[in-house]
Amino acid sequence: MENQIQDTTTNKPKWIRVKLPTGKNYRELRTLVDKYKLNTICQSGSCPNMGECWGEGTATFMILGNICTRSCGFCGVKTGKPLDVNWDEPEKVARSIKLMKIKHAVLTSVDRDDLKDMGSIIWAETVNAVRRISPGTTMETLIPDFQGIHKHIDRLVEAAPEVISHNMETVKRLTREVRIQAKYERSLDVLKYLKEAGQNRTKTGIMLGLGETKEEVLETIQDVRNANVDVITIGQYLQPTKNHLPVKRFVELEEFEEYRIFAEQLGFRHVESSPLVRSSYHAEKHIH
Repeated sequence: MENQIQDTTTNKPKWIRVKLPTGKNYRELRTLVDKYKLNTICQSGSCPNMGECWGEGTATFMILGNICTRSCGFCGVKTGKPLDVNWDEPEKVARSIKLMKIKHAVLTSVDRDDLKDMGSIIWAETVNAVRRISPGTTMETLIPDFQGIHKHIDRLVEAAPEVISHNMETVKRLTREVRIQAKYERSLDVLKYLKEAGQNRTKTGIMLGLGETKEEVLETIQDVRNANVDVITIGQYLQPTKNHLPVKRFVELEEFEEYRIFAEQLGFRHVESSPLVRSSYHAEKHIH
């Protein structure tokens, strides 16, 4: 696999371009997010699909603040010392979801390694608040690894969102460089444990273009399936700023299709594999 760094400002392929966000639903959601000062990973993570997802009534809310205790080389979220936990946040998020008439909500968070419970209590309370206040809304929770501590993971399983997701992000060899404080095997163990603990549907996502080989991608897909994961998303890494890891190559559409076919043959219930796919892309389809 080619590892030479490309000029990401001039050599972006035509198919990587995205449409500007438009439409009534998008404008209404944007107004409410700004008005109530909500944290969405759609904005913090500079997601290329924000307009499409918001237009379909799906949004990804980031809880526990917008400052992460980890400094992953790919992520556009700020790193530093987080603010104190806002214990009113579960109610605030749930009421906002109801006000915004969100059909399917994806909840994610920064890593909170500074907290004894890793933020898992707020996580569970947020899911429960959405269930109570907006019962018609389905949910996916894209969780951190909680340092692999089972009692923290159990809180999410007991809250029973339709989908619990935890991203592998990259292949084993690149994990230390890309995710720094995370561990490949620990993330796999989290996904395995979710099933063992009784979670019905699990999900993960990986990025391509960070220097991985084709064989490493196939191995990662196989590892994830061996963990009994139901849904996998595979997308192209895009550099958030010049201070983040560079894009080492843009993966061709044909290669994404090859990974899709391989994953489906392994038995995943749902596979999303194309350049602009992100963790929450078409998330509303992953519960069925």
